[in-house]
Parts: sequence; structure tokens; C-alpha cells
Amino acid sequence: MKIVFAGTPEFAAQAMRAIESAGHQIVLALTQPDRRAGRGMHLQASPVKVFAQEKNIPVLQPETLKLDHADLQKRAAAQEAYQYLSDIDFDAMVVVAYGLILPQDVLDLASRDGRYGCFNIHASLLPRWRGAAPIQRAIESGDERTGVSIMQMDAGLDTGDTVLVGALKITPHETSASLHDRLASLGAELMVKTLDDLDKGIAILKTPQPSVGITYAEKILKNEAEINWQLSATEIDRHIRAFNPFPGSTSSLQGEQLKFWNSCLPSKAPEHQDTVPGQIVGLSGDGVFVQCGVGVIEVLEMQKPGGKRIAASACISGGVSTNSLMRFEKLTNKLGDAHV
Repeated sequence: MKIVFAGTPEFAAQAMRAIESAGHQIVLALTQPDRRAGRGMHLQASPVKVFAQEKNIPVLQPETLKLDHADLQKRAAAQEAYQYLSDIDFDAMVVVAYGLILPQDVLDLASRDGRYGCFNIHASLLPRWRGAAPIQRAIESGDERTGVSIMQMDAGLDTGDTVLVGALKITPHETSASLHDRLASLGAELMVKTLDDLDKGIAILKTPQPSVGITYAEKILKNEAEINWQLSATEIDRHIRAFNPFPGSTSSLQGEQLKFWNSCLPSKAPEHQDTVPGQIVGLSGDGVFVQCGVGVIEVLEMQKPGGKRIAASACISGGVSTNSLMRFEKLTNKLGDAHV
């Protein structure tokens, strides 16, 4: 089949590679404009663009697809993209984490002249977690399972009929990074199966989404990163794992802003009287026990400003990893009662 592919991050690029490897022809890639990133703030192409260039696939990068956009330059780029889509021969569109809303004009174009329309890989079991950040919000909310929905797109926000669904269990130590990779692999597999079935003339079953159980995964904002130690250990553990790799959970120790990358709920934690939320109450191998509003969390991986991600105990002790509680007590006495 001839496919127009619209996507931007690595999650999308993995599906794109799978579609191409399965023998389908990608005739156009739509992706976000290059963005400045890294320490040098150089322009960087998206993973989708990088793969498209490797395979000599034409690439368009409009900032919007709205044909009536108020900005004349953006409107011209949108009209150019629409005209390109109108002129080329394709069978379906696949949209994966593109980052732009597809207006009705584009949706109609993808269904015109016997085409199959637009299909989306969405990283949740719709209608749960429609929206921008379904992976992070599933972990943050303590969901026990999630998955991928292949959806026939309509003009709503992730409201289209589902055509194929696959579920995964969220493990107790899952981070958004690890869950992202598992869902990307599953999504690529399900999307290829959908296209293969269409290519073989196998009818796909379109199932309207239920009207109950709808939730929205709001975009992750950097100001959500700060840890509220008054919350329970369970809630804080979910927060830390959900915000790995972006934007990273943050807190401060003696005025120094630290990032928290990994954690768990310990089977046995030290018991201390008169501790307050945010107080460090012990070391555990490479980890650090921290008092929460309810319970104790074991922080496993932290990062100082400008430093690397290292074991939490090494980070707290200034780079000297030790299992000695005596060493830890000397450290906390030196700092005062250490809080994060």
C-alpha cells in the first residue's frame, strides 16, 4: 500500500520503520519543523525526518495544516502541503504523535477516491487517556494496565472508532521510558497488521468508543515536576516514575535542586520517630529512604545540577557511595537535618 505518514518523535519513527520493512511504500512524511535542542541549541530534525531522509522519502514540515490560518506564511505552507497531498497517489494516512491537529479538509482528502482514511496509533486503551500524555498519566494514576488503540481518525480529540486494540500490564517498577518502548513496539506491530489486512482485502471491524470511562491525559508541564512530599509514598513513587524521562521529578536539598529519576516502595523501611515529610531517614545500598506524608519511599537514582544520573546514596553523600548508616548520620549531622 502507498502510505502518507505523519509523525514526529521516536515513538512514531518506530512505527514508520516497521511499515516500511513490511513492504508498504511511504510516499510522503509529514513532521514537525526542526527544533533547537541540546546544549548548543542547534536545529535538530525529528526522528521521523531522519528516517525519511535515509529512505529518500519526501518530507514536508508545515507549522500548521489549517488552510485558513491567520498567519499568511503558515497558511501558505499549509496550502502547499494540502496541494501536495491532493496531487500524489496514496491509499491511507498513518498518524502517530504528529503534534498537529488534522483539520477536516485533510481527513476528507484521506478518504476521497476510495482511500481508507487516516489511522492513528494511540498509546492507551481508549476512551481512557485521550489526549497528549497517555503514557505518563497512566503511570501517575496507578493504572494496572494500558495498551495501544489503532483508531480511525475523525475530527474529535481521539474520539474515532477503534479497529485494533492490544493491552499491556504496567509493572510496579515501570517508568514512562520503559513503558514508551514497549508500547511503541506493540503499536508498530498492530499498525502493520491493520495495513496488511487492508491490503489483502480483509474487512476491519470498526468499534465505536464507549461513552463511559472517558479520561483526558493533559500535556505534561514542567511546573508539575516538583515533588510534594506531603503526599503518600505510593503517589510520590508514581510521580517519579511517570516523569522519567520528561521532565524529571525535582526537589531540593540544602538549596540545591535535584532531579529524581527512579524509585520504589520498599518492602521494609527504617522506622523513625518525629520525622517530617521530605526528611531522609536512611540509606539502603544504592538507595535513599525519604519520609513521605504517609509511608516511606526508596529513591534509587538522582542527579545534581550539571551532573550525571547516579545512585541516590552517592548523590546525597557527595559522590561517596556507602552502606554505612554511621557515615550517613555524620553526613546529615553535617548538613543539619537533611530534607528534600
